Amino acid sequence: MIYTVTLNPSIDYVIKMDGFCIGRTNRSVSEECYLGGKGINVSLVLKELGIRSTAIGFLSGFTGEEIEKRLLQNGIDTDFVKLGQGISRINIKIEGKDETEINGTGPEISREDTEKFLKKVQNVKSGDILIMSGSVPPSLTENIYEDIIRSLNGKNILFAVDTSGRRLLSILKYGPFLIKPNLQELCEIFEENIESEEDIFLYGERLKKMGAVNVLISLGSKGALLIDEHNSRHRIEALKCKAVNTVGAGDSMVAGFLAGYSKTGSYEYSLKLGQICSAATVILPHLATREKISELFESTHGQNFRGFFEDSALG
Repeated sequence: MIYTVTLNPSIDYVIKMDGFCIGRTNRSVSEECYLGGKGINVSLVLKELGIRSTAIGFLSGFTGEEIEKRLLQNGIDTDFVKLGQGISRINIKIEGKDETEINGTGPEISREDTEKFLKKVQNVKSGDILIMSGSVPPSLTENIYEDIIRSLNGKNILFAVDTSGRRLLSILKYGPFLIKPNLQELCEIFEENIESEEDIFLYGERLKKMGAVNVLISLGSKGALLIDEHNSRHRIEALKCKAVNTVGAGDSMVAGFLAGYSKTGSYEYSLKLGQICSAATVILPHLATREKISELFESTHGQNFRGFFEDSALG
């Protein structure tokens, strides 16, 4: 089974406008509501790849109920801690000539609720994959990811972590199976201006020496690099396409990479599928779909991708 952790999920209310004037009544051209949160994005893309996952974290209020309802409608299992106060976030995204975002803070999470969550995490079993990604709510300690891994240490669980800064550095000593910093995060970690491909590889290898098993570095429009567990270097270029949406592109890469690894055990294939899933998200209004992933994979790599779905009910 694959578990995705989203500590501060949201409903993203996307408003498209021709113009926006502060202090006046503005009218939208159209509106959409999407589920938000990096772990939830991973679960949604895994579902498009035919792979089951369970979404865990915290939910609260009427927005929390809507998030869970939509996840279940999408065929994603849930096991959230339900909070007795506040509401799960509503993030407002205004799209027009310029883009503006207003992100909510989220509900207060008590120490008791945190303990409930850490007990739920114990349901993860040997051989499972646990994906932790995204920011940490203000009411939780910055070392919550480390607390999760430490509570499961020694259970033969594959940890995938997509976070940055001190949170990322704190978990390296536990040997996470996969970490996925982007180039900016890599620069911030080492407080260096890292530009050349060789230097990116070298700093990625430093993260491996600090404990990570596989280091996947996303480079946006320039593709991605991977240093795998055998210390082999892999490089893949981004697909040339017009970007419509970049939200969730990194989450889609994580989903594709882990789906590819679960299916084949090949790091080369995993990187290909991760990049395809990322590109499928970039050229669509929201997240990658099964149809777009298949289309891009077959047109890019000349391989029939339909067989991937036929027995990909990985649990």
